[in-house]
Amino acid sequence: MANPSKVKGTAWESLFTGYLREHHNPAAHRNVQMGSRDIGDVAGYYLHAVEAKAEKTITLSDYIAQANREAVHAGQPFGCAVVKRRMKGVADGYVVRDVRTDVRLMNRLKIMEEALQDEAFDRWFDIDKELREAA
Repeated sequence: MANPSKVKGTAWESLFTGYLREHHNPAAHRNVQMGSRDIGDVAGYYLHAVEAKAEKTITLSDYIAQANREAVHAGQPFGCAVVKRRMKGVADGYVVRDVRTDVRLMNRLKIMEEALQDEAFDRWFDIDKELREAA
């Protein structure tokens, strides 16, 4: 009989990957585990190494440390943990980063938005309107 925790974790990775494929990146996929040089559980979440977790006891500090290590191994600028919320679907799970990583991400987003506003304001305006309506 397979390890029940492993089965649960694999199922969560698969569900999250399916959600990414439908809503973010059709090429998202689960990674092969690489031991001490692991590159995260799921590839295809833009600019991120993902550590997917579906555990009864949540230990955010461990998850974030692991995600940040795996981001370095994967050559990605950001690491995050995607944590299953009990009794809820994928869209209700949590994406977790440490504050340092989140501020770096927000700074990048801010700089890129300002650059797009400078170069193609109408395009930025249309994108902004579309994404505000989707929230």
